[in-house]
Amino acid sequence: MIIILNCMHKLRSIYVFCFDGDVEREAGLEATAALFKVLGSPSRLYLLRLLAAEPAGVSALVKRSEMSQPLVSQHLRTLRQAGIVTVSRTGREAVYQLADYHIAHVVNDAITHVLEEDAPDKGDPDEHN
Repeated sequence: MIIILNCMHKLRSIYVFCFDGDVEREAGLEATAALFKVLGSPSRLYLLRLLAAEPAGVSALVKRSEMSQPLVSQHLRTLRQAGIVTVSRTGREAVYQLADYHIAHVVNDAITHVLEEDAPDKGDPDEHN
């Protein structure tokens, strides 16, 4: 049985946040918040988008991102510790790739959402009548 305790709706983009009483599923909110905390860095989001296109080594990511090698390595360590990327060895080079491509969809959906919110033709549909 679903019990809706609280819902919030917004006209421009409909947001619905509902608690359905399933404590086990709601416990996943902590893990989800931790995931979003890791994704809270624009630099890490950029590295994830690069890795979604193809696996890459640190040197390739440094070149493509124009970030310093220590910074790229630090972000990759954070992403690896969060289980978002994996690393394998090819000779002497460490090659990184997404551990789960669902994360690419989460990132792309978030970016698309932000860009839609910023679009000049978005807003209250009644304003255009």
